[in-house]
Amino acid sequence: MALDASLVGTRTEPHLSEVDERWTMAYAAGLGDMLDCYMDTRRPEGVIAHPLFPVCFEWPTALLLRAKHREKMSAAEAARGVHATHHTIIHRNLRPPLRVTTRAVIDGIEQRKPGALEVTRFETVDDQGVPICTTFTGNIYRQVEIAGEERPATMPVVPAPTRTPARPRAELRVPISAGAAHVYTECARIWNPIHTDAKVAAAAGLPAIMLHGTATLAFAVSQIIATEAANDPTLVAEIYARFGAMVFMPSELTVRIMSRERGADGRDAIFFEALSSEGGRAVRDGVVILHAS
Repeated sequence: MALDASLVGTRTEPHLSEVDERWTMAYAAGLGDMLDCYMDTRRPEGVIAHPLFPVCFEWPTALLLRAKHREKMSAAEAARGVHATHHTIIHRNLRPPLRVTTRAVIDGIEQRKPGALEVTRFETVDDQGVPICTTFTGNIYRQVEIAGEERPATMPVVPAPTRTPARPRAELRVPISAGAAHVYTECARIWNPIHTDAKVAAAAGLPAIMLHGTATLAFAVSQIIATEAANDPTLVAEIYARFGAMVFMPSELTVRIMSRERGADGRDAIFFEALSSEGGRAVRDGVVILHAS
């Protein structure tokens, strides 16, 4: 079977999430990121969610779309899907408590060399309909063909560095504990058994359970906020990354901040990558865009 291109345009029903302080604090704590702005509920302005927290309330709608695929693909083919790219655009900072509604739509399906690429767009608004964030994810179904005519998605433009530095701007080591995937699963409320169940991981052809791609990205983003944004997550406007090498546990992640460039719009782009203990690029072509100061 193949990934049916006619799925483009498929939408989920709106999914309501109650985002409270307990959830946002747990997410930050699961990353070992204990900034006061995430954890101190005594602050007059309250706490704020980590910039990658939207993956938590986007997950249920992602599962709804997976159910649509399973109607069109075999279980073995559906299991070949991997998170390849991630791009979150933050429209407003998320301060709990807040009720948010997320809708997801398949924006495009096309054939790539590794397999079938599917692009999904997640739109999240508050209870007044005010946009919170928009996320585009690219998922590759390895060694799977598409059925029907390709329908590529229209993607936002991501800035690229204008120069290649001789050496990284900074290189930061992040320890990844043996239980990191289990902690992230429970704190984010994202349940995908290949990250926590050795039997399921083995059945998928993996040598061991691996850390979630969004966890790897969140660890990197925390380091960038600390070193490039003066520990102020409200400065983060966009996050983009491509996923590559797997991160196993226990291990060490190396976050390499390559350069910082100011765009014509006055916003700074921080270009980075994250390397696994084996030296593979777990995150590549990473960009964190900061609001103009």
